[in-house]
Amino acid sequence: MVARAEQELPEVLADLRRLVEHETPSNDKQALNAGLADIERWLAERLGEPVSRQRHDGGERGDVLDVTYPGTTGGTVLLLCHYDTVWPVGTLAEWPFTVDGDRITAPGCLDMKLGIVHGVWALRLLRELDVPHPSVRFLLNGDEEIGSLASRPHIEQACTEATATLVLEPSREGMAKIRRKGLGLFDLAVQGVESHAGLDPTAGASAIHAIAELIPAITALAAPERGTTINVGLLSGGTGRNVVAGRATCEIDIRIQDPAEMARIDAGFRELAVSDDRIRVELTGDWNRPPMNPNPLSEKLFEQAKAAAQEHGRALEGTSVGGVSDANFVSALDKPVLDGLGAVGAGPHSRDEHVIPSESPGQIATLATLISNLRNF
Repeated sequence: MVARAEQELPEVLADLRRLVEHETPSNDKQALNAGLADIERWLAERLGEPVSRQRHDGGERGDVLDVTYPGTTGGTVLLLCHYDTVWPVGTLAEWPFTVDGDRITAPGCLDMKLGIVHGVWALRLLRELDVPHPSVRFLLNGDEEIGSLASRPHIEQACTEATATLVLEPSREGMAKIRRKGLGLFDLAVQGVESHAGLDPTAGASAIHAIAELIPAITALAAPERGTTINVGLLSGGTGRNVVAGRATCEIDIRIQDPAEMARIDAGFRELAVSDDRIRVELTGDWNRPPMNPNPLSEKLFEQAKAAAQEHGRALEGTSVGGVSDANFVSALDKPVLDGLGAVGAGPHSRDEHVIPSESPGQIATLATLISNLRNF
């Protein structure tokens, strides 16, 4: 199977280039629509017409494409992918698709357009080699990089109907992702009282001084020994050097491994206070994704994946990561899910983003074998 995938590698990489050269930033609905329309044409070219198709309107966010291709046995495997990227339209003009030996670099190539390509070619491989396999359902969403708010209900519905869910996010150095942290995104706004810093300083109540009190209290809620980290990543406020600041804001990123930490952090937020009672504090935001911790079915699925890799002379290991994905939603429902089955490379969300094409045949063959074996899951 790997040998056949190696023969088809030039076409695999041509497909990657096609997807990359349709820029699909999360916040550009027009570009997302154009990119998804081409993905749908490409799916039909590579796999034919699906047995079922739905396109869910994402509103201001990218639409969700849900297509199923029939299998030769019972069951349905859900391949969960996102086609949006963090890169704005125009990035490709200054950073084109580039092949440099066993390295391809381009915006979105690793996260996660090659993963989508792998999923399609894994199904093609099963068909070409006449390998029994369950039905394969592709769910492609266009808002994963900005929280999957529009696509989450479709993801949760699809995974409850599937035998198992395989998420084609990039691997980590060839390892599957079996554990992910949960994510909370919060915004803190502090309203003070402006005054002249020289002529009437005591008439003011500085929002900047107040937020400087609050940030240490917030970061003190971190508990690295429990897997909980807190980062204040953006801070702004004030209007001038000689003005007691009337407003200040900050953006907070919280990662957790233990679901119980959500309640503890929420309780800590409710106790936040400042020394000047003229200050008003408003905290908004929510927990975007619950943590992904292995459940018994996911552990069984990982064992199946390791066995599939062994069939091709490969050793598949699992790893834990701090980043989040749509796999978090599936795991929170206690459904079997395995993540990080896509491309091998490095540098997601950076100008060093790249894939290693020589790894693709093994990844595709392993994915194909895993899909086939799940007919008995």
